[in-house]
Amino acid sequence: MENQLEKKYGLVTAVCMVVGIVIGSGVFFKAETVLNKTGGNMPLGILAWAIVGAIMIICSYVFAIMATRYEKVNGLVDYAEATVGRRYAYNVGWFMATLYTPALVSVLSWISARYFCVLLGWDITGGACMTIAGFLLCAVHMLNALAPRLSGKFQVSTTFIKMVPLALMAVVGTIVGIGNGRMAENIATMTTATISTGEGLMASTVAVAFAYEGWILATTINAELKDAKKNLPRALVIGSFIVVGTYILYYIGLNGAVTTEELMASGEAAAKMAFQRVFGQAAGTVVFVLIVISCLGTLNGLTLSCSRGFYALAVRNEGPCPAMFSRVDPVTNMSTNSAVASLGLSAFWLLYFYGANLGGGWFGPFCFDSSELPIITLYGMYVPMFIQLMRKERDLPVFKRFVMPCLGLCGCAFMVYAAFAGYGMTVCYYLIVYVVFMVVGNFFYHQPAGKKKI
Repeated sequence: MENQLEKKYGLVTAVCMVVGIVIGSGVFFKAETVLNKTGGNMPLGILAWAIVGAIMIICSYVFAIMATRYEKVNGLVDYAEATVGRRYAYNVGWFMATLYTPALVSVLSWISARYFCVLLGWDITGGACMTIAGFLLCAVHMLNALAPRLSGKFQVSTTFIKMVPLALMAVVGTIVGIGNGRMAENIATMTTATISTGEGLMASTVAVAFAYEGWILATTINAELKDAKKNLPRALVIGSFIVVGTYILYYIGLNGAVTTEELMASGEAAAKMAFQRVFGQAAGTVVFVLIVISCLGTLNGLTLSCSRGFYALAVRNEGPCPAMFSRVDPVTNMSTNSAVASLGLSAFWLLYFYGANLGGGWFGPFCFDSSELPIITLYGMYVPMFIQLMRKERDLPVFKRFVMPCLGLCGCAFMVYAAFAGYGMTVCYYLIVYVVFMVVGNFFYHQPAGKKKI
């Protein structure tokens, strides 16, 4: 087998990875959560979406600066190595390969199965749903391991498909809302709940913070992206603006289709209600089909990244069995062994997610939402990278060297605070699990030749 991935993806695929990974199931039900957190205050909800979206754009811009200067195998790990150092990069790569990405993949497989079960009227927590989740997990890994080009095309297709209902609601819902006066009514209406502006804004930003997560995973196809130093920065910035614009416009359109009281009371059925109100009863079924496709697109994008995790470590002669995981199949031009490891870890996290969140709390205080809490460590890991970028890259203009990285540091601090504010002591128990994973990972760290182990 070879050890080199060929350049097979273009700018469109990279943009679709950013958009496709971030926009999934969350956008369809977070609108109701935001309204509840703000007491029905629609302008405050729009501000929450805008604030967290701005953090995403700022951070993606900083990484776009790095992408123009560093290129190797796996974007985020490359940037960590170039800015902070080899061992730090290893820890970032190990965290992404064993905890962050497979945990997200496992949850997305369940969410995709869940919406499929909603279509069929089945229980969303029972054996049938978990069986479908396991099947989807295996199927998407097989697609990425055996047909990576087809996986890239699937990512592009599902991204465009998922944008259809969002764009329709954003445009038609807004027009309908302006025409019947519901938009003006929702802007002026607040519920009787006693929620201060500051409290409501903070709580709602916590609610939407995780809806924007995942964009950094687009950097994992760095080695397979044509003209990566130009296309990856473009993809990060363009994709980020598309996501933020889509979220805000969809939220506005949704508020033009139904009243704030209906949205707050309907839970995850709010999207179905809104589409039925604007397009008729048949749209309720259609929108759920599109939501399933949306979730599958997100699952594929995450798996596309996850299946390359151990390969990114192995080509640096790091992690367990680097000779095995660095091999690239000459037929598929994919690291099949890395994909198999990804499947095993994702299956482990799917079992954990069921036991911790659906099965009645198997793990006591160590039960946490594995799709959300890993974000605190990821944003924490950005901090030294941004600081070192400012210190090392002396030939950059002031705006790129200081202004944007400083704004990025503020955004990272906010995201970490939001996680603690939203989950309290649960974060501490999660961090214990995180430390255990990192300690195990460091047993597989290979000291560079000529350096003594400290």
